[in-house]
Amino acid sequence: MRLRIECAYDGTDFHGWATQPGLRTVQDVLNHALMTVLRRESVATVCAGRTDAGVHARGQVVHVDVDRDQVPPHLLRRLNGVLPADVRVRDVGEAPPGFDARFSALWRRYAYRIADDPALVDPLTRHHVLVWSRPLDIDAMNEASALLVGHHDFASFCRRREGATTIRTLLDLSWSRSPAGLAEATVRADAFCHSMVRALVGCLLAVGDGRESPEWAGRILHAGRRDPSVTVAHPHGLTLEEVAYPADAEMASRATTTRARRDG
Repeated sequence: MRLRIECAYDGTDFHGWATQPGLRTVQDVLNHALMTVLRRESVATVCAGRTDAGVHARGQVVHVDVDRDQVPPHLLRRLNGVLPADVRVRDVGEAPPGFDARFSALWRRYAYRIADDPALVDPLTRHHVLVWSRPLDIDAMNEASALLVGHHDFASFCRRREGATTIRTLLDLSWSRSPAGLAEATVRADAFCHSMVRALVGCLLAVGDGRESPEWAGRILHAGRRDPSVTVAHPHGLTLEEVAYPADAEMASRATTTRARRDG
C-alpha cells in the first residue's frame, strides 16, 4: 500500500530535503523514523517539493510504499514519538490509487518573509525571516511580479539540469504586508526549478529597494539565461506552505501527464 504523509519542518539545521551522504537531511530523518516504526530495513520516500538547505515547510507531502501488515495502529503518534523536535508529521493515511506526491500535484505554494524595517526585526524569528536593510516598495514589486506570472521559460531564474525543462506555469506571484508589517511574497506554480523561488525573490528585492525598475524584471525573464546581477535570496526566509492535488479519481492521470511534460 502507499502512504500519504503530510509533514512540517524547521529547515535551519537541515541540508535540505534530499539524502546526502554524511549530512543531516529531512528525508534521512523521516526515513529513519519510518524504518523504526515499521520495522523495515529500508524505505523509499518521494516528496512534493525538494526544499534546499535552510528552507522550511508547513505543508510538505510525501509518499512511501509499505506492506499493509507492517503498518501499526496510531502511526501518526508513533512517528512523532521518534522524530526530532524540528520535524512533525501532521497527517498520515492510505493514499488514493495512482497518487504520486510529486507528479500528482497541481501546484505548490511558498511564502517568503522579509523584515525591511529595523523595528520589525525579531530575534525570535531570525531563522524564518530575512532582514533587509532598505525599505521595500510593495507596489513596485507587485508591478514587476505581474510581468513574471504565466507560462514561461524560467531559465533566467533556474539552475540548469541536464535533460530537464525550465518551462513552468507561475500561477501567482504577489506581495503584501503581513499583520506584523513584514513584506510577504506568495509564490504559487505547477512546479519550480531548482532555486527558482529564491531567484525570483532576489530579482524583486532589487526592484523593491529601488536599484532596478519593474520593467527590468521582465527583461531578465525574456533574456533566457542566468544574469549575475540577480542574487538568489537567502533560504531561511522561504517556507513551503501548501501542496494541492486533484480529486482522488484524477490522481493517476495527473501523474502521467505531469511526468511526460517534465521529461519532455
